[in-house]
Amino acid sequence: MSDDISQLNFTAAARLYKWPSLGNLRREDRAPYMVSDGTLDECIREFMAKPANSRHLYEIRTKAQAPLISDILSPEHIVELSRLRDFL
Repeated sequence: MSDDISQLNFTAAARLYKWPSLGNLRREDRAPYMVSDGTLDECIREFMAKPANSRHLYEIRTKAQAPLISDILSPEHIVELSRLRDFL
């Protein structure tokens, strides 16, 4: 797995999206909207700067990098990638 980690491209194009919410809960009846357009690294940094209690409302969309990065990254996945990035 360490080879997979070292080959991650944090400069890949990515977009940070936020789900509309009501009472800090996702509105599944609405589509998420883009709040940032940049690199995967920039989107991870912007996501991590959000308050922890609202991160569940965000996702990052990027080109998949098998096996560790899918095209839509959940909040939990983003936190793990942030930890990995700090060790590289």
